[in-house]
Amino acid sequence: MISMDNEDLKIEIPSIESLREELAREESRYSFRRTLLSIAGVLVVAAAITALMATRLFVLIRINGDSMKPTLENEEIVFLRQTKDIETGDIVGFYYGGRILLKRAVGSAGDEIEIDKEGNVFVNGGKIDEPYLDKKDLGRCELEFPYQVPEGMIFVLGDNRAISIDSRIKSIGCVEKDQIVGKVVVRAWPLPRMGIMH
Repeated sequence: MISMDNEDLKIEIPSIESLREELAREESRYSFRRTLLSIAGVLVVAAAITALMATRLFVLIRINGDSMKPTLENEEIVFLRQTKDIETGDIVGFYYGGRILLKRAVGSAGDEIEIDKEGNVFVNGGKIDEPYLDKKDLGRCELEFPYQVPEGMIFVLGDNRAISIDSRIKSIGCVEKDQIVGKVVVRAWPLPRMGIMH
């Protein structure tokens, strides 16, 4: 038989104040967990939307080469918006030889293109303004001018005309609508040159 005296039976009852403090701590922990779960949920949704946009609306491309200098430099990163709606002056991304090339749309179906020895480009008899060029150049050209752009195609040129391989070369020629991935809309890298492309 075990005997207990009254001192062993003493149970310490917490004060109302200490119970309130403990309850406040528990509520704070619960609120913190709920906030973390909410933030995690928002991040998951944002990541899903970004991934969807990246695969369905935009294509991320790293520039490889100097054919679009000075507009686009080697190693820069740009976003292409996936579209087949291309206008003259747009920088177009299109499939060629298993990769995506970037060139500037200069003429569309039915347009008559001419490039003189100094590198001036004429579309339907009018000389086009090309402020994005550092230097005009006929470059390597296998076409006879005037050249008419075939139906369903666009005529493209690189901004670095001296070295660019583009519609002037028969192996590339004009770009079919089916080859087009989209047009460059944003330069993402490097940060000092980041911005919307026109």
